[in-house]
Amino acid sequence: MHQNEKQGLPGDPSLPSSDEVLHGLMELGKGSSKYTVEDFFRTPEKVAFQLSPGGAYLAYLGPYERRQNIFVQKIGEDKAVRITQETGRDIGGYFWSSDKRLVYVKDSGGDENFQLFAVDRDGSHARDLTPFEGVKIQLIDDLEDNEDELIIGMNKNNPMLFEPYRINIRTGAYTQIAENNNPAEPITSWMTDHDGKLRIAIKTIAGVEHSLLYRASEEERFRVVITTNFKESIEPIFFDFDNGSIVYAVSNIGRDRGEIVKFDMDTGQETGEAVFAHPEVDAGSLIHSRKRKVVTGAVYTTWKREIKFFDEERKKMQVYLEQELPGYEVVVTNSNKNEDKFIVRTFSDRSLGAYYYYDHSKVRLEKVIEVSPWLDEEEMSPMKPVHYTSRDGLTIHGYLTLPKGKAPRSLPVVVNPHGGPWVRDSWGYNPEVQLLASHGYAVLQVNYRGSTGYGRAFWQRGFKQWGHTMQNDITDGVKWLIGEGIADSKRVAIYGASYGGYATLAGITFTPELFACGVDYVGVSNLFTFMETIPPYWKPYLEMLYEMVGHPEEDKALMEAGSPVFHMGRIQAPLFVVQGANDPRVNIDESDQIVRSLRSRGIDVPYMVKYNEGHGFSNEENRFEFYKAMLGFLEKHMK
Repeated sequence: MHQNEKQGLPGDPSLPSSDEVLHGLMELGKGSSKYTVEDFFRTPEKVAFQLSPGGAYLAYLGPYERRQNIFVQKIGEDKAVRITQETGRDIGGYFWSSDKRLVYVKDSGGDENFQLFAVDRDGSHARDLTPFEGVKIQLIDDLEDNEDELIIGMNKNNPMLFEPYRINIRTGAYTQIAENNNPAEPITSWMTDHDGKLRIAIKTIAGVEHSLLYRASEEERFRVVITTNFKESIEPIFFDFDNGSIVYAVSNIGRDRGEIVKFDMDTGQETGEAVFAHPEVDAGSLIHSRKRKVVTGAVYTTWKREIKFFDEERKKMQVYLEQELPGYEVVVTNSNKNEDKFIVRTFSDRSLGAYYYYDHSKVRLEKVIEVSPWLDEEEMSPMKPVHYTSRDGLTIHGYLTLPKGKAPRSLPVVVNPHGGPWVRDSWGYNPEVQLLASHGYAVLQVNYRGSTGYGRAFWQRGFKQWGHTMQNDITDGVKWLIGEGIADSKRVAIYGASYGGYATLAGITFTPELFACGVDYVGVSNLFTFMETIPPYWKPYLEMLYEMVGHPEEDKALMEAGSPVFHMGRIQAPLFVVQGANDPRVNIDESDQIVRSLRSRGIDVPYMVKYNEGHGFSNEENRFEFYKAMLGFLEKHMK
């Protein structure tokens, strides 16, 4: 909550706290549902399982002092040993670097400046490998065949630029292995071959052109292979298995939808026909066997995740797993180095599913743990794909979740636009959606124009359309629901995070008659200040953002028209604003501006700020408070 008495913290200390109001909302939000907020948002006991390279040990994340930490147990034994003791922040991710040592990343208070740590599997020899203030790391290659080293990127020398380093995970010694010292033409991505040699880079020129760079060996200098405008791209996935000049890549050059191709880095040309293409959606990624050196399948998303298999052995394994685990999506998430032992995860739209251990050589499948056994999936609500036509004739895809046991007539509805905005919603279990459905709300999720996955033209139709045609697609979805008789026109709310928070503000500002209330979670309110406060490592993309969002001088009128903060007088519906003070993407000033403006007009806006959070709430206790207050806010203004 907004603790304005604390000095020197981000945000406007003059904004009065909403503590009493929020406490009242949390009490109101308890409701009569069988399931509580804690049921949907508590930290699971065991998740993110990974096998050690030799296959003898299993690691997972589990809670200690309410924070996710790493536990290790031997296969076949029940007892696990906790090997980390993080109490301030969840571990953000981890992996085995060898049978004896694990590596993990963690940020501080949501600032996204992730640091790298290593620890032995028994908890000994823990080391902070990147103890640099304000420095963010990226993993470039885990060097699967090198037990002592990784290749990482760090913006240590310049906050805008990530340079590659080979780092020893025992001693912390590191060596820079390539330069990235030209802010005018920064390298924004690095890629290695299967032997861990750094051979590909992607350079950004003036923010709007991307050059693919290549070298045949680390002894050579990088050279430009092809340069494209950012609207067309070729994104390498991995090298062919002989480590020659051929890479597998996703390309939309000369085509609307991304396709997976083989690309010769020597000649700058595609070789042969596309490896995979889909007539309706972009190609996603490839899966492969590192041991057998074969591409096994292409993963893509229509209304749900799908796989096109190229390898009979992998296909047979999938068929077996799906026969043994019917009714669920079945995803192989991890394997040992020998690829004869696997971790398998199931899920559906109504269940977080379970983890399984699969011994391929013995054809033995064992359940490890149910992720959320306290939730009965039969009592959860199915998420159905829907589509409708926008006012200018586009087909807009999305998902509709109806509350279990309620007739689809005159329902209270929460519209939940996704963040990004250059991502997409897809089918699966969503705790926010299930929480809302359990309290009687229908939930509409919209892949408005600008969302990815539906081809380049659909994506580009969202350029410079924040608050304009992108918002119209959301509005048209609400009107479609009302027209179908599903939504009660007087009980429609809008809630979203990040860009979804912006869409919430835009919805209650530009179509005030449509929404009974809105919940803005880390959302943008002012397109001008948003562009001014982006993190330094986004600066290389600034010219691209000018094309996609708007230029503050050339598109001033358009951006003013699309910035809710300049149109506060139009807001009629109650608003709840939620912000992480350390958010590097959407600065706290975005939320402060809205609250300050409305309160200056005598409108009381419940405002929740957490000073140990960033772009969304990671800490369990903060999640509980937020969703309880949100339920109370909806209860107050929708029922």
